Amino acid sequence: MVKDTPKVSVIIPTYNRAAQICRAVDSVLAQTFNDFECMVVDDGSTDDTAERLADYADPRLRVFRQENMGVSAARNNGIARSGGDLIALLDSDDEWLADKLEKQIPFMEKGGFEISQTDEIWIRKGKRVNQCKKHEKPEGYFFDRSLAMCMVSPSCVIFSRKFWDELGPFDEKMPACEDYDLWLRAGLKYPVGLLRERLTVKHGGRPDQLSNSVECLDLYRIYAIVKLIHSGDISGKEKSLALDELQRKAGFYIGGCRKRGRDEQAAKIERLVEDMAAGNKVSPAEVISG
Repeated sequence: MVKDTPKVSVIIPTYNRAAQICRAVDSVLAQTFNDFECMVVDDGSTDDTAERLADYADPRLRVFRQENMGVSAARNNGIARSGGDLIALLDSDDEWLADKLEKQIPFMEKGGFEISQTDEIWIRKGKRVNQCKKHEKPEGYFFDRSLAMCMVSPSCVIFSRKFWDELGPFDEKMPACEDYDLWLRAGLKYPVGLLRERLTVKHGGRPDQLSNSVECLDLYRIYAIVKLIHSGDISGKEKSLALDELQRKAGFYIGGCRKRGRDEQAAKIERLVEDMAAGNKVSPAEVISG
């Protein structure tokens, strides 16, 4: 019997991944740690996701459907409906090893972490691949590295309700890089624990993944950095690092726009970055407007 307030709420957003969603759900239901609820938020799928999930009779699994609003809204919806003291994320195309929760939760509690992640196995097009050195997960405070690239994997992470209440929700204006945005903000406040065991399996190499299907990912990373600076929660060395990375990412994005004949967009971002460097206030909405 599932308790009214489980220890962990597992949140799985999904959209048209009927071929993968059962693998993710099965990996949660097979956990050796049992005090959890598994919440799947179907983000308006048009395939047979609903039918496949309806075959489950496990009371720990709860399925919700919403109109298609994106991964951020789906995660936010699931977390808002959840009751666990801890929140674990899992992408619908990934999976866990059976002892992930059993090992990660005591690791968090012993270390006093409000957020932690495990290491992971990478599978690309059905084959295991090795990670590059730049993708090795750090631990503790690593705001500088988080600016360059996302250093926390959603399917590996668990965070506390306290963490979420302070730093959530995911930004629903972002169709992608919403995790980059949250981890940037988190990196200023909390050390991230790293359990150095490969307890998460990350599957990739498909065209439906957000990293492949959303155009101009750097635009949303630029937006996240501008939003962070605009918030006033950053100063000193961290602000200087953020401005440097903003210029670097904007340089790549502007160059790409010009190659594609999008000179007006290139000029807009160029002006925005110049304003930021001059210390002028820039609204994050200006980055993704138009």
